[in-house]
Amino acid sequence: MKERMHGILSYFSAIIKTNKRRNYLNKVLMKSVAVNGNGTSGYTVKSGRNKGKILGHISIKHPNKEL
Repeated sequence: MKERMHGILSYFSAIIKTNKRRNYLNKVLMKSVAVNGNGTSGYTVKSGRNKGKILGHISIKHPNKEL
């Protein structure tokens, strides 16, 4: 039984190993985005021609405020 299942078990263990490695690298190499950094409620572009521009500005209309 052990010899018969060896190929299948090694195949699935290799898949699990590569998935764990991929997830770990995604977690380590991804830099977090500074949302609400410097008082903004969006993401500020740090480089490129749109440097300093705020993307995805979040605004909420409160029912107790008159506009």
